[in-house]
Amino acid sequence: MLKILIIEDDVKLRTLIKDSLDRYGYKVVCVENFFDIEDNFEKENPHLVLLDINLPCYDGFYYCRLFRRNSKVPIVIISARAGELEQVMTMELGADDYIVKPFSIEFLVAKVRAVIRRVYGEYSIMESSNIEVCGITLDERNFKIQYKEKIIELSKNEFKLIKKFLEKKDTILSREDLLAELWDEVSFIDDNTLTVNVTRVKNRLSELGIEGVIKTKRGSGYILDTSNLKGDL
Repeated sequence: MLKILIIEDDVKLRTLIKDSLDRYGYKVVCVENFFDIEDNFEKENPHLVLLDINLPCYDGFYYCRLFRRNSKVPIVIISARAGELEQVMTMELGADDYIVKPFSIEFLVAKVRAVIRRVYGEYSIMESSNIEVCGITLDERNFKIQYKEKIIELSKNEFKLIKKFLEKKDTILSREDLLAELWDEVSFIDDNTLTVNVTRVKNRLSELGIEGVIKTKRGSGYILDTSNLKGDL
């Protein structure tokens, strides 16, 4: 999932943009402390930045120049300044595009998608089917799972079960649901086979430093309890 950092001091507009991009499947982070923008940028390490020019402390020209010192992240300017001089200036500072306010959300999304396509390739990353839950990232393209700095490869069944647990986090999944995820015909499968597979998944998560998140609900099934991972949201 691609991460977009919004640097915009108009709360109403910022919220509208965030909600809209969330619906398109992006992970959106908003800067709220405008005296700590540089640290926010380094911490979040976004795939794209939406940057206003008129900001409470330093302006967008300053931050565009600052980001470009060490990063090639795409920067899209969103500003009420419609003059050609401002647009030329931001392009010379390294911005990738310039959107003049007011604009429609559809136009903004189209611009964002176009920049991402150009920078990261024809939808290859933008439309990636990564699943992210509480700091856990599951890569559907290569059956890999990452937590913090650790990455491991999964077997097909391990991947299927972990994906189901992540998609239905904090929800009890019956043994029948999990068996159906692994096999088309479950009536002839030994129930112990599921127990073995779930144990393997627990062990794989343990390798990543994730302990005790998959719990057995006696008589019901299993649940991925994210309460111990909330700090990673």
